[in-house]
Amino acid sequence: MFTRIFSNFRRLSLLLVCSAFLVSCDRLLTPDFNTDVTELRGGAYTLDPDHATLLWKINHLGFSTFIGRFNDFDASLDFDPENIEASQVEVVINTAGLDINNEEFAEELRGDAWFNVEQFPQAVFRTTSFVESIDEDTFVFAGDLTLLGVTAPVDLEINFHGGGRNFLTRSYTLGFSASTSFLRSDYGLDRFTSFGVGDEIELEIHVEFMAL
Repeated sequence: MFTRIFSNFRRLSLLLVCSAFLVSCDRLLTPDFNTDVTELRGGAYTLDPDHATLLWKINHLGFSTFIGRFNDFDASLDFDPENIEASQVEVVINTAGLDINNEEFAEELRGDAWFNVEQFPQAVFRTTSFVESIDEDTFVFAGDLTLLGVTAPVDLEINFHGGGRNFLTRSYTLGFSASTSFLRSDYGLDRFTSFGVGDEIELEIHVEFMAL
């Protein structure tokens, strides 16, 4: 019994040491990382495309949530930590970069019955005004989304994760996630909505921005 207790104690001690080591490494790699929005560096930022994900989700006949992504997009951020309301975000999506892990269907979605990427190669979102603060690092901005030649208002909820110097890129980096939803029928993308394919599209954005 004593041997078992001692063995468990050694495992717990090793786990604690490893956890402390990982935390220490994290501090060494990003010593100035800060999660306080008001302490982050203001200014103009450009997207780090290697650490950027844009997902879209839609209800599929009530059976499941169908998930796709856009692999080709760019974004810019003008960030003011002392006056969050004045911050601005712009996202430009090249819709031909649509990816659903099924190239045959993806090509169909790029066609003129759906996203019509030949005539409308880009979708664009730009913030227009500040709406509200949800908590100390989560904010809602109003904006305009242009898709298939139609522009309509959309609210974007942004959660700032923090910022600091990235030892890999040597750039001051700021990271956030964002989400929004809209009705695709508002943009004329209404095919099969009457047959149970969801009208509401949810977007998730997970990005890192580098200071210019």
